[in-house]
Amino acid sequence: MAGDREERAKAASTGSSGLMRPPRPRLDQPKSPRRRLLPEYDPEAFGRLSERIARFLGTGRFIVWMTLIIIVWLAWNILAPENLRWDEYPFIFLTLMLSLQASYAAPLILLAQNRQDDRDRVTHEQDRKQNERSIADTEYLSREIAALRMGLGEVATRDWIRSELQDVVRDMEDRQIRLGSESDEGDR
Repeated sequence: MAGDREERAKAASTGSSGLMRPPRPRLDQPKSPRRRLLPEYDPEAFGRLSERIARFLGTGRFIVWMTLIIIVWLAWNILAPENLRWDEYPFIFLTLMLSLQASYAAPLILLAQNRQDDRDRVTHEQDRKQNERSIADTEYLSREIAALRMGLGEVATRDWIRSELQDVVRDMEDRQIRLGSESDEGDR
């Protein structure tokens, strides 16, 4: 019996040609990750970094620092001894560095704006849903108040009860006056 099982297991793992089949992947375990040529990165962390850079690029501090760097660059390349200058008069290297800075700043600013647009869209959607709930609650409360007003029309109020009691008191006084006058007539 044990030999039968071993033969069946061996026959199942080999094909009709007797060659071993590669092992089947297990379905109860996740696949191993594939190797990628490009490095992996966290898009959320990259987005946060781009927002920080975009916030800095939009400040007066950035403009002051950029102006100071350009002034120092120009002063050094004009006033320094000729063998220490790295960028001669047309300042081509400075132009290249400013173009490089701008070519990175623009996409980072756009990425930050896209992320802000996404957050704004979610916020507006949440606000819209909250407004819908508020409107529904207000309509419900309006219907309840209308129902209470209709119900109050059928409820005895303090003023109504007071007027009814006054009417009863007047009727009783009228009866006493009539009874008193009838008994006075009977005595005569």
